[in-house]
Amino acid sequence: MTNKLLLSVTLAAISFGGISQAQAAAETYTFDPFHTNLYWKANHFGFSNPSGKFATVTGTVKLDEENPAASSVDVTVNTGSVVTGIDLFNEHLVADKFFNSEKFPTATFVSKKVDVTGKDTAKVEGDLTLLGITKPVTLDVTLNKIGESPISKLKTAGFSATGVVKRSDFGMSYALPGVSDEVQIAIEAEANVQPQTNQ
Repeated sequence: MTNKLLLSVTLAAISFGGISQAQAAAETYTFDPFHTNLYWKANHFGFSNPSGKFATVTGTVKLDEENPAASSVDVTVNTGSVVTGIDLFNEHLVADKFFNSEKFPTATFVSKKVDVTGKDTAKVEGDLTLLGITKPVTLDVTLNKIGESPISKLKTAGFSATGVVKRSDFGMSYALPGVSDEVQIAIEAEANVQPQTNQ
């Protein structure tokens, strides 16, 4: 084998090896339904800031520890799972003046860009689809911890995130401006790498 051919083979091996390692670095985590919630808060005519949460949030995070900017998230929220602690208020929110959950049972967020801002922080830009309308939303995300869960024994990643959603962007204009247009959201989430099963 000539030196030129040997060099070509070596470079090809390094190249493919690097691609393989890069692909292997990204792992898919599935949200843990028991430890994942989406909280919201809105101002009510200046008197108070009522809050609640969506109890059913599903989806996946593709986390690349070596290259966090290559990570992504895909989330689905059951809008009918809104919980305020008051049954009548829950019914009011899932009706057609707000989430219209019968017609639009889910909302989704699909990331488009991860802008790393610190050792464990990033701005995650993505598309939020709510009431059939899709608009860009940016979340400020903190990676709290990666490690083995002492309960499930699965590799687990924990996140906290905050953002602002302007509800009129999605056609939710009821009671404006008395009930604030901007809704503060906060996410607390755990996600696990699921064990591989033999087919």
